[in-house]
Amino acid sequence: MLIQPGSLTLAQLRQLHGTAAQVTLDPAARPGIRASAALVQQAAQGGAAVYGVNTGFGKLANQRIAAGDLERLQLNLLRSHAVGVGEPLPERMVRLILLIKAASLARGYSGIREVVIDRLFAFYNLGITPVVPGQGSVGASGDLAPLSHLCLPLVGEGEVFFTGVRMRAEKALEIAHLDPLTLSAKEGLALINGTQVSTALALDALLATERLFEAAMLSGALTLDAARGSDGPFDARIHAVRGQPGQIDCAAAYRALTAGSAIRKSHLEGDDRVQDPYCLRCQPQVMGACLDQMRYVSQVLLREANAVTDNPLVFAESAGLLSGGNFHAEPVALVADALAVVIAEMGAISERRIAMLVDTVVSRLPAFLTPEPGLNSGFMIVHVTAAALASENKSLAHPASVDSLPTSANQEDHVSMATFAARRLQHMLRNTEYIVAIELLAAAQGVEFLRPLQSSEVLELVLAQLRACSPAMMTDRSLASDMEAVRKLVTLGDLGASNLSDIPEVIALRLG
Repeated sequence: MLIQPGSLTLAQLRQLHGTAAQVTLDPAARPGIRASAALVQQAAQGGAAVYGVNTGFGKLANQRIAAGDLERLQLNLLRSHAVGVGEPLPERMVRLILLIKAASLARGYSGIREVVIDRLFAFYNLGITPVVPGQGSVGASGDLAPLSHLCLPLVGEGEVFFTGVRMRAEKALEIAHLDPLTLSAKEGLALINGTQVSTALALDALLATERLFEAAMLSGALTLDAARGSDGPFDARIHAVRGQPGQIDCAAAYRALTAGSAIRKSHLEGDDRVQDPYCLRCQPQVMGACLDQMRYVSQVLLREANAVTDNPLVFAESAGLLSGGNFHAEPVALVADALAVVIAEMGAISERRIAMLVDTVVSRLPAFLTPEPGLNSGFMIVHVTAAALASENKSLAHPASVDSLPTSANQEDHVSMATFAARRLQHMLRNTEYIVAIELLAAAQGVEFLRPLQSSEVLELVLAQLRACSPAMMTDRSLASDMEAVRKLVTLGDLGASNLSDIPEVIALRLG
């Protein structure tokens, strides 16, 4: 795939994410890269102090560095800042970091040589994936610690995953027939001063949330049928007069997903229930609000993936090096927090639908979805698991961006906490994936009591997928493995995948 710096699309990132696809830098980017690198070299040879070129870093910016020590300065920067802790980030995330880091530097505003950018792309294409500890960034002066771990292997230090093995970077370079790089003026700083780690973690979570959202739409539609809920609240006229675009789109998708259901038709007459619980009736309002947030998050993160976020910036056309603050990841922190609320809310309303299904008074299905309640507990404790996970998400959804702890002797006195804000989304995603998987199993069990009536064509195909990995539970058994199998369908985006691509109303929900 041809990478045009500054023009990455969400479709490209989705296509490349988690794959071994090869990328090539657009040749049109190279003149700009050369021009900015030349200006930095000129500044390094001049007498004026230029931050990060011939000075120390952070609070030490007032320390001048001798011309003979400029290369050592950049190497020391990587070494001293590679102090992350915790479990390594998954390789799919690190590859995404590599990609957007290289693309950002290739925009030609960082003063870094082509050879360094080409090496980042080479790592990506060869599958040399640096070992990057997940903790240690406050998301402000760039993601300094994790990006240092990302870039130390360029000079033959640190660790990488290569050919399925964790090894020293020096050995990996030897296997790949690559020489360690020697960094020039400003290059170490350009490599580690940016928001690419927090951005990549948030993008990874956004793409997973996109798959989860679709599964949650399916589980909500299936529960609507299992509980014999009314389709009146999904009437287009209701949503048009409010005017919220996500709500309008979600209502249309629910109508498409349930169209032709014989279960729905069976209770159009003779059902004395006037209104359904909010967890059924207000699905377009809740999921639509989530969709609007996801669309906004995708816009911000796509801009950030294409952004230049190091410091100082090099403007070759005007021969200027300007110090600024593009490394501050506040935009990422705020949308990561917004995404956390989205994930929590999807789990919260899904948990309420599970509770409704097991409550015979509300759903009018057998208690706890078992034919012989008392002798069998049915879905009683499966719901407890969902409640526990939904409750966990409430704590995890607390905004990370409202916290700030000054660093670098108060020089860096307000930080974003974007990296944690994005990293904690993985735990929340896993929780909500399980909740939605539980709802799918509960809704499928509910439909069993309505047979021989059929649901809609699309939902019957989803039911067939569920039954392929989880038979109906007429007597108690452990559902642990069933939950795991259905969660896998949710995580991979495989639920209903074979037929959802033919439904325009569902396609309209997808991002980018």
